Amino acid sequence: MDLKDKHIIKGEIADYYLEDGILVSLSKNPRRTVDSIKKNVALVKEITNNKPIPLLIYLSNSPVPDRETREFSTTQLPIIYTAMAMVSKPGLSKFIMNILFSLKKPPIPMKSFTDDKKAKEWLKQYL
Repeated sequence: MDLKDKHIIKGEIADYYLEDGILVSLSKNPRRTVDSIKKNVALVKEITNNKPIPLLIYLSNSPVPDRETREFSTTQLPIIYTAMAMVSKPGLSKFIMNILFSLKKPPIPMKSFTDDKKAKEWLKQYL
């Protein structure tokens, strides 16, 4: 992944850039809180002009957020994203999906990948 030509927007829990109508998130690893998620949602809305778009997220190993943060985060997803493709080492995204959505379906289409090219291809249907 070559970032030198990208306009990177720095955030507390992730850095972002836009590519071909897709928001790319370079996840960082601090523990997520309701406050950090609120700040991140505001940042994403600023980047996307308040229009939900597909998200390609490169996951990092961050601590599991508390229940309140997970529930709040779930309510925010459809407001800012049309779909989410998670790219990680095998097993990590599946683990995160199981934690976040073990009891209910994700609020937007989500899929995990180990190959970012396949993730981008899948996201294109949500542009």
